[in-house]
Amino acid sequence: MIELGDRSSRRSPWRRRSQSSSRVPPTTIILAIFVVAAGALAPFAAPTPGAAQSGAATHQAQQPLTAEGLSPWTGGVNLYRDGVFTTQASWLYCTAADIQIIRNMIEGTEDHSSAAQTAYFDWMRTQNRYDLPLSAGIDPAGWTAGMRHFVDDRYRLVSTDSFGASIEAAVRRIRMTGRPVALLVAHGNHGWVLNGFTATADPTAGTGFQVTSVSVTGPLWGLQSSGGYDMPPNTTLTVEQLRTYHTRWHYDPLPMIWDGTFVSIQPLTDEELAAAAPPATPAPPVSPPAPAPTPLPTPAPTPAPTPVPTSTPTPVVSPSPPGASTPTATPRTAVRDADDAGLATPVPAQIVPPASASVGEVPTALIVVLVVGLLVAGLVLGLRQLAERRRGRRA
Repeated sequence: MIELGDRSSRRSPWRRRSQSSSRVPPTTIILAIFVVAAGALAPFAAPTPGAAQSGAATHQAQQPLTAEGLSPWTGGVNLYRDGVFTTQASWLYCTAADIQIIRNMIEGTEDHSSAAQTAYFDWMRTQNRYDLPLSAGIDPAGWTAGMRHFVDDRYRLVSTDSFGASIEAAVRRIRMTGRPVALLVAHGNHGWVLNGFTATADPTAGTGFQVTSVSVTGPLWGLQSSGGYDMPPNTTLTVEQLRTYHTRWHYDPLPMIWDGTFVSIQPLTDEELAAAAPPATPAPPVSPPAPAPTPLPTPAPTPAPTPVPTSTPTPVVSPSPPGASTPTATPRTAVRDADDAGLATPVPAQIVPPASASVGEVPTALIVVLVVGLLVAGLVLGLRQLAERRRGRRA
């Protein structure tokens, strides 16, 4: 025994070092098993809700744009420019020439043809509210129709009892739309273009402003200039001077609906157009037509075959075992009737494959394998430690 002990004590240091170094601590093995299990379960982990919310947090709402696209207020507005004026080609063409001037102002053209004036005049005559002789020319309804047809559809006839209200509304709409106003003067016997104004404040800011001057253009200039009919184009007048020209409508031969009012043709703003537009009527929902019932075919009666009498041996009835149920015989005629009625062959039930595990759900089999693995590893480690202890005692 001493010799055996001496032999064991004479083992080389390298052998003892290799044996001790080859031993792996139990905690290391268990930690490695948990790391492997975590790596296997990682693909099945559900995504965190914060990842889906991080992208939405960086989105910023776009700031709304300003609705006002007007140029800065400088104390007044004047739409006149060189090349827009044209003299009326006839004593009757004042309204037609005014349309030509206004088109030049808005569209940037320089049309001065008498043929265009004739076309405007002839068309507006067909739009008059009243049946007027040719010498009376165009009434306010015909002129308004011409402005909407040849210039801009936003123009409307304005008839008011107040001179001040007529001018204030006119300059505000000139400022808001950038379009001139057609003005009836001399009790409706002539027409001018109101193409500019000055005021103490911006008319779009509210009612606290006063018109200090206006700029007008009359198409008679070049054909006549007497008593102010007409002055040079783009003439500036005070409000009181304009009052002597922009007078109440009156037509002696025939009473009209505009009698006693100040008449002009003004361009409506975008807000006014939207408010004046009738609301769209939604179309009623269209219901799909009811399907017509499909008539079922009536099966033709099949004559039953006449059975041929044959000699049938008498069947021997075997006694049923106790407790067994007696089967009920189904006649063949019932099967034949079913076939004749055209019954569909039953479709075999479809085999639905089992649903695979979705993301975020760990398969049960994987959990069982991991648990069993941990138990086996623990058992192996326990047996190993017990064996080493016994060896140490024997030594």
